[in-house]
Amino acid sequence: MGALGGNNVDRLGVFGGAFDPPHAAHQAMVQTAMEQLSLDRLLIVPTGQAYHKARPLSAAAHRLAMCEAVWGDVPGVQIDPRETQRERPSYTVETLTQLRTQWPNAQIFLLMGADQWSAFATWKDWASILEMATVVVAHRPGHAEPSTGFYPVRLSMPALPYSSTELRAKAARQDNPLDVNEPSPLHPAVASYISQHHLYQKPS
Repeated sequence: MGALGGNNVDRLGVFGGAFDPPHAAHQAMVQTAMEQLSLDRLLIVPTGQAYHKARPLSAAAHRLAMCEAVWGDVPGVQIDPRETQRERPSYTVETLTQLRTQWPNAQIFLLMGADQWSAFATWKDWASILEMATVVVAHRPGHAEPSTGFYPVRLSMPALPYSSTELRAKAARQDNPLDVNEPSPLHPAVASYISQHHLYQKPS
């Protein structure tokens, strides 16, 4: 992972989430955003203490390691651990404020899935987020539009039927979460990491 500094960034993408685990839909969204938005840099920002999650997240070290396994060698993509280093709940508005200070001249694109967008009006200071960043959504049918009066940029990409919830459930049922069908929903390195560290396994 390279340094997060540097001023030669005109178009900065920010993709936050639990990434518990990262999967093929996340990978497709990153690749599509890099291409369609002509991003100079895209930051993967794993959530720290998620105020909106009903369940506890896996340890930050595991989620960061899995993100590194997927994107660590992808040009222009960097893993940003700042939210996992906070000792309190993480808020996107705070992260964007920090990034705006680091790159005052960059145009910031905040990437999110349709599920996140449908809940956007419940986010802390969501109106301030809209002032600091262009919201970009990977649309999926069946998710309602939030009552913001704002319509985001849409990524043109096929809907992929993968969810971290389902993958965690699958891993809880067997040691190897790799699907026997192709394409696999998990990067091979992530599947190996999950098995090696027995993530998502219920205590016996």
